Amino acid sequence: MTSVNAKTLKLWMDQREGLTVIDVRTAHEFSNIHIRGSYNVPLAMLAEHAEEIADRVGEHVVLVCQSGVRAVQAQQKLAPLGISTVAVLEGGVNGFAAAGGDVVRGSQVWDIERQVRFTAGSLVLASLLGGKFLSPKMVSLAGGIGAGLTVSALTNTCAMGKALSALPWNRTRPVPTKEETFSTLPDQKK
Repeated sequence: MTSVNAKTLKLWMDQREGLTVIDVRTAHEFSNIHIRGSYNVPLAMLAEHAEEIADRVGEHVVLVCQSGVRAVQAQQKLAPLGISTVAVLEGGVNGFAAAGGDVVRGSQVWDIERQVRFTAGSLVLASLLGGKFLSPKMVSLAGGIGAGLTVSALTNTCAMGKALSALPWNRTRPVPTKEETFSTLPDQKK
């Protein structure tokens, strides 16, 4: 596996012709933060259209995601298709930002898992305080939240997450179509 660190990527972006930085995260993640000049090609789209993408990009491709896992999967799809360099950015987009890389920040919305933890924790704390100072019956809310979290873990579903995802700030950007994705991706091989 070929990888590149943030410092090297910054140099490449200034000096390398034929470099394409592809962010394989979802459109929603990309809208929150992305490397300036990168192109959003969600992993599922890249996996389905790897050959067409390889025909459009330059000689050097750097793949970006949050932690590296999706970028490695994308690398496995693109590497055998004749591109000179297919590298994964170490530390992902946040590592690049922390190293002083040029990023574009959109609206910063907590991910659903973090919102669930905050909501569940706040409700448990409020019910315990309410049980101590208002009515002992309020403690039952903490039990209900605990039971809900247990069921959530056992069934690998999350009713609270589903409810929170319906809130206006959590409405995600739609998955881009192939045409929308390809219209933004440069055709460097023409």
